[in-house]
Amino acid sequence: MALAVAVVTTLAAVVQQGLLAVGVGGWLPGWQPWPWLLVATPAWLLAGRGFGAASGPPPVVVRATDRLRRIPAWAGAVAVLGAAAAVWAALQDHEPLIGHEEAVYANKARSWLDGTPDAGWGTYRPVGLPALGRLALAVHDDVGALRVVALLLVLFTLATTYLVAARLTTPRRAVVATLLLLGGLGFLRRVPQFLNDIGATGLLLIVVHLLVRAQEKPGSRALAVLPFAALAAFYLRYGVVGTLGAVVIAAVVAYGPRAWLAQGRRLALCAAVFVAGLIPHFVYATEVTGSPLGLILSATEQAGRSYVGDGLVYYVSVFPYRLAGDLGAVLMAAGLWGLGAALRRRRHHRPRPHDRRRVFLGLTAVLTFVMLGVATDGEPRFVYLSVALLTVLGVQTLAEAAGRWSATVLTAVAALAAVTVPATAQYVAHAATPGPHAQHLSTVAVARQLAGDRPCLLVTGYEPDLGWYSGCDAVTYGQYRRMSPPSGVEVSLVLFERGRLQPGPASLRRLIGGRATTTRTIRTAGSLGTATVITLRAGR
Repeated sequence: MALAVAVVTTLAAVVQQGLLAVGVGGWLPGWQPWPWLLVATPAWLLAGRGFGAASGPPPVVVRATDRLRRIPAWAGAVAVLGAAAAVWAALQDHEPLIGHEEAVYANKARSWLDGTPDAGWGTYRPVGLPALGRLALAVHDDVGALRVVALLLVLFTLATTYLVAARLTTPRRAVVATLLLLGGLGFLRRVPQFLNDIGATGLLLIVVHLLVRAQEKPGSRALAVLPFAALAAFYLRYGVVGTLGAVVIAAVVAYGPRAWLAQGRRLALCAAVFVAGLIPHFVYATEVTGSPLGLILSATEQAGRSYVGDGLVYYVSVFPYRLAGDLGAVLMAAGLWGLGAALRRRRHHRPRPHDRRRVFLGLTAVLTFVMLGVATDGEPRFVYLSVALLTVLGVQTLAEAAGRWSATVLTAVAALAAVTVPATAQYVAHAATPGPHAQHLSTVAVARQLAGDRPCLLVTGYEPDLGWYSGCDAVTYGQYRRMSPPSGVEVSLVLFERGRLQPGPASLRRLIGGRATTTRTIRTAGSLGTATVITLRAGR
């Protein structure tokens, strides 16, 4: 019975992903794939008891697998990068308008280029991504240039995943892990966007690899390089502080304090360089907030959480399917199994080679969920490092557990992962992007009509988007209540028919304060409906 369930559900998963990949997914509610493999996997485990001791795969399967293994691993890695570029290009047509979070960094980049107001920017945000955007806009001043930066960050992180995984496992297993990461629901959703999470993940993977190398290669100078990767990750995304904390704790637990103290001089130099690299940030933070840690704490306070720990509750509730998709979820679960097995062997004093490494990778992934889940709200893009590490660990665990079937099983996983990438892209195109795109149709239509050469300030719940497309400065209604608009600036209050964070009639009258106004209506084709723009007389 278990074997029948395993075969049927696996075939259902394969057929489903194939149909999604070719765009036949409208029969699924919201194009959302059903997690057939989460049923198939335990069924295979039940059906396969004692199967590991049986003979290997049939000769015909061995020959087919051997032919595929003649393809160099580097060629497989290049193919994954090519698939990422193709997905990025295809999704640009479905998400051509810049979104809220993207616009925040885009506005700052443009402000550094030509002095345009940095609408939506907060001092708690990191400067790395706008700096990259500034370089891109100097080449070509439009959204496409910023999205090219996004592509380069995606390719960097995937290439880093392959290179790191190849050294932690084998090159062929690294190709499988990288392909699985690309095809994951959480990861692929952000591939087309100008955000910093994917790029920071690649830098964090370098940090993890350097720590492994520092312990496992005698005389390694990895600790001398490590602070530069950590600093780059920090300035790209301040939120990596929690992740770096998880990495440090996991490294101490996995390898032991004595192993690190034995490298006292290198470790001290590493810490000194890292702290020195943070001095510019500490100086700026003190100037802005009065405390060296003010910006980091401010970034944490911006979290949209309902209570401390709701991010952790979110990660538990979506783990692992919503983070990595059907197939990726299975491999992430295998990664947790591999962590548990390594911890059990360690407790019983029967360690295998590289068990310390497995404990380090697995604990880093788990502690990242915990630390970020407590410090901030939950988002799949915050925990890409955990997804990548558990995927790498899961591929290694599966390969070892499969024994003589290892090459066959990994080939099958890679084949299904190759189909999953376009299938997930179809889900993103038809289920994830239409909602935001419909909203952007409203904000962009209004912003373009309000664009002009005069100094202007827009008050709205969609300040980054309106700021980017209008060239005006923009603030929320809450921010406007606490500020005195500069004289000579045209102030417009933008209200959407179905907008967010908008004042009621009484509050609106207080904001206008009896000043002369002109009102116009702008009809939009977007989901926010018709906009009402109330323009106040410039100045006071």
